Amino acid sequence: MKIGEGFVGDGPNAAHTNVVLGLRDGPVGIAWATALATPREGHVPFVAVAQPNVPVVPFTLFVNKAAIANDRHGELTWGAAQAGVAAGVGLAHHAWVFEGDVDYVNSLVLIVAVWVNPSADNEETVFANNRDATFAALQQARDAGPDLGQALAAMANPSNPYFRTT
Repeated sequence: MKIGEGFVGDGPNAAHTNVVLGLRDGPVGIAWATALATPREGHVPFVAVAQPNVPVVPFTLFVNKAAIANDRHGELTWGAAQAGVAAGVGLAHHAWVFEGDVDYVNSLVLIVAVWVNPSADNEETVFANNRDATFAALQQARDAGPDLGQALAAMANPSNPYFRTT
């Protein structure tokens, strides 16, 4: 199992993704199928597509972390953010992750949890930020997480877009 996190951008169009990559017949596959089969109000996991009838490979489950607030938020989540996830996985294919091994790719599933702010308003920025955040999360997953020294230093003085220590 590989786990990663990516955060790109600022303001309402920023993207925050978490990825879990693993074997179809392992715990990630079980989590993937369970999440797909158990939607809840405002959160309906779905198979991400690059285009209609062309799913992302490996099969990717898109899980929205923010409940759909209104029609525009839904359009940005299911449109620009989903396309950004597809493009980010595509970048990972081209860069290094799967190295053209079809059997290996077909044995995997990917879960991508995606934050789209209900106040987001720019579909091109939402797309680009989700593409880059998905790619960054997959890079981190490939590398088995952040460097321990870097993580320990960051944990000594934590901050994020919503909070900074003083």
